[in-house]
Amino acid sequence: QVQLVESGGGPVQAGGSLRLSCVASGPSFSSTIMGWFRQAPGKEREFVASIIRIGGNTDYAESVRGRFSISTDNAKNTVYLQMNKLKPEDTYVYYCSAGGRTVYGPRWDYWGQGTQVTVSS
Repeated sequence: QVQLVESGGGPVQAGGSLRLSCVASGPSFSSTIMGWFRQAPGKEREFVASIIRIGGNTDYAESVRGRFSISTDNAKNTVYLQMNKLKPEDTYVYYCSAGGRTVYGPRWDYWGQGTQVTVSS
């Protein structure tokens, strides 16, 4: 059974930075894509960023492009989200996910428990 465990969330002032980490574990972990999503209470979960583990191709939501950076350490089965120039509207629970690629786009198979990021003005 694959498990994803996020860390690194917390309170931060606007303009500050945080780095989220997500470690994947499990005897059969071989996901080809990892990513980050975020969700506010009562709202739908939204895509933030993704990375292809082999090759390193990345994708970002327009709202975070240029401020957030996703990276991966495949040897550690870990994905990171460096968040700079944070804004109050970046306040969400952030979720790590892992999955595979299909002809229709990513398939997100596994999810972490989430980590809260709160940005104060």
